[in-house]
Amino acid sequence: MQITERELNRATLSRQLLLGRESLGVDDAVRRVVALQAQHPASPYVALWNRIGGFDPADLDAAFADRALVKATLMRITLHAVHADEHRAFREAMQQTLYASRLGYRFAAAGLTPADAHDLLPHLLEFTERTRTTDELKAWLEQRLGPEKAAGAWWGLKAYAPLLHVATGGPWSFGHRSSFVAAPMGPPPTTRDAVPAALQALVLRCLAGFGPASVADIAQFSMVQRSLVRGALSALDGSVERLAGPGGTILFDVPGAPRPPADTPAPPRLLGMWDSILLAYADRSRIIPPAYRRLVIRVNGDVLPTLLVDGRVAGVWRAVDGGIEATAFADLPSAAWDGLADEARSLGALLAARDPRAYGRYDHWWAKLPDGAARRLLPG
Repeated sequence: MQITERELNRATLSRQLLLGRESLGVDDAVRRVVALQAQHPASPYVALWNRIGGFDPADLDAAFADRALVKATLMRITLHAVHADEHRAFREAMQQTLYASRLGYRFAAAGLTPADAHDLLPHLLEFTERTRTTDELKAWLEQRLGPEKAAGAWWGLKAYAPLLHVATGGPWSFGHRSSFVAAPMGPPPTTRDAVPAALQALVLRCLAGFGPASVADIAQFSMVQRSLVRGALSALDGSVERLAGPGGTILFDVPGAPRPPADTPAPPRLLGMWDSILLAYADRSRIIPPAYRRLVIRVNGDVLPTLLVDGRVAGVWRAVDGGIEATAFADLPSAAWDGLADEARSLGALLAARDPRAYGRYDHWWAKLPDGAARRLLPG
């Protein structure tokens, strides 16, 4: 079976609830889309506003406070919000990646070894049976290791240890000063061996939420080695199907997953910073035109809030006094501007109630956008 580039785009939008807002609770919506990148505290809220009909941010506040949804370092070694029931499998699937990425570099430069991490972990998890602030955890490590080693130890352990970020209030549940609690799963394995069952589960969830996808796409979604992804797909033979993608790329998918026709309408959307749909693929051209990639994904890894028009990135937006400033990288039809204006009114209400300049610290990127881009103030 073959799938075209436009059909691939529509399949992705459908699974990510971007072909039309659906009437779902926040728990069910997060299960559907698998994970929300949560590097910025506002982004899970903007993501669900884009995907849920009648989204009430108080529902997400409650889900974070009750830990029905949890925030932790997971795929791509960055912060994600996931359903609490899925955290353990995702964390186990990421074990080898987190081991390799967080028990070297600054952790090793502090004179520490993986064996030191495994010795520390049970005590760290016992200490975090109740909520601890970053300062408390740094002090705890200084007491055990001394100030020379504590900074490097915390750099590694805050991502390697199975810790959850604790909702501390504020406009988006989490502030920039983090607090942590141990996840209810105990210490991770003491070797770098992959956990095959957990990795297979993660691959299936990736395909359900972001498929069809290639081996390279799945590896990018998770930041798990391609050889391990191939092994998981081989073990799943019979549970996944193959498709021929654009350019003959072999894609994998779960049987029965939605693949809408290429001519399915895709409404305009205003995606938040680091929206997962922009980052979950090695080949991001299904969503981001190649000419726009460097404008949207900046050299330091910042991923700007984007305009989505006909299912593909068409520009960027930021909140300003008076509404949403939309910058299009090419001419847009009047119908697209009308749709974006409707979205801006709704988004402006969400931001005004919480934090009108949610992404204001990233405004410096707008001076680096190309001359001649069309900018409009869409009243919020």
